[in-house]
Amino acid sequence: MYVYCGIDWASDHHDVALVDQDGALLAKARIRDDSPGLQQLIDLLAAYGDTGEDPIPVAIETSRGLLVACLRATGRPVYAINPMAAARYRDRHAVSRRKSDHLDAMVLANILRTDAAAHRQLPRDSELAQAVAVLARAQQDAVWDRTEAGNKLRSHLHEYFPAALEAFSTRDGLCAPAALVILASAPTPGQAAKLTRTQLRAFLKKAGRQRGIDAETERLHEVFRQPHMRQLPLVEDAMGRQTVTLVRKLEIACTSADDLAQAAMESFEQHPDARIITSFPGLGSLTGARVLAEIGDDRSRFIGAKGLNAFAEAAPVTRASMARRVKNQRLAAVGYVWAFAALTASPGARAHYDRRREAGDRHTAAQRNLFNRMLGCLHHCLIVRTGYDEAIAFLTPKAPDVAEPT
Repeated sequence: MYVYCGIDWASDHHDVALVDQDGALLAKARIRDDSPGLQQLIDLLAAYGDTGEDPIPVAIETSRGLLVACLRATGRPVYAINPMAAARYRDRHAVSRRKSDHLDAMVLANILRTDAAAHRQLPRDSELAQAVAVLARAQQDAVWDRTEAGNKLRSHLHEYFPAALEAFSTRDGLCAPAALVILASAPTPGQAAKLTRTQLRAFLKKAGRQRGIDAETERLHEVFRQPHMRQLPLVEDAMGRQTVTLVRKLEIACTSADDLAQAAMESFEQHPDARIITSFPGLGSLTGARVLAEIGDDRSRFIGAKGLNAFAEAAPVTRASMARRVKNQRLAAVGYVWAFAALTASPGARAHYDRRREAGDRHTAAQRNLFNRMLGCLHHCLIVRTGYDEAIAFLTPKAPDVAEPT
């Protein structure tokens, strides 16, 4: 007898429902979100035929949390059902649109009973791949937080301290250590204008600068003393206090992004797939960790390269006016960086991009097409366990032989 399990999860308890192949309710229970609750669930599944060789599949509306992690660790098929999809199925069982935890658990179990093929179970990634995913995603979140904090600080400085934007318009901008140190010590135009060369030199050394200190000191000294429009004194002081707070947030975001980047790269380099992934042009340890975090190391997850390309939004859409919305945003983001870097690292990638541009593609479309090509090559290399080969990835067809005139 086939049995299907649905779990309606909550923060402190979970409702469980088991149904048979006809949709009849076999058992229901409410378990706590703790170790005894997990054991209660395992005992309930075992009572209805759950074994290591033939586990009962489980449907739940999340892919995270301790309960999901423990269920995945047992090797049991776990399906993370989108809550919006589950809501559509609910109308089959309750025309009145009533909602209850027990009903939701039954709905999830019946989704597996009737439409398991339309949903994908969570991949069976290795423990190391899951660890890389945690670190790589956290690092990417930290980068986004750093960008947001930097934009807030830039917008705030524009309102009362334009000299700071001019002073720190270099490559790293406001995220540069010197910018953070000086703005924390002199957050207003008046305070910055009073900084001596000795103080500026000390700030630069404190920020870790080792070369060109004298030239940078003279530049900053001149910029801070140039005439600019000013806010009223009390308003300027108040905005300076706000700057100190924004600088602290930006400094924390910068430190977090750097620390998590190091941790993600160290974990990624221990993975067996790291050698293959980093053999591709445009992929280093950090971007490679982001790629591995999203595709995982369960090679049965995608049915061929086309499935992986669709997952990453690299596959072409059927209408020119349509943009693909259902995708893995993180993989699409790293794919943009990967394709852009590959343009200078791979002659074949550059030639492929140029051909797409000559065919009428815009920059974004040509870059997405290149990402599609590179991702398909990566899928093949991971399956056959071989590194990247430029000659095979961008094979140029030979010109047809022309018979010599007699």
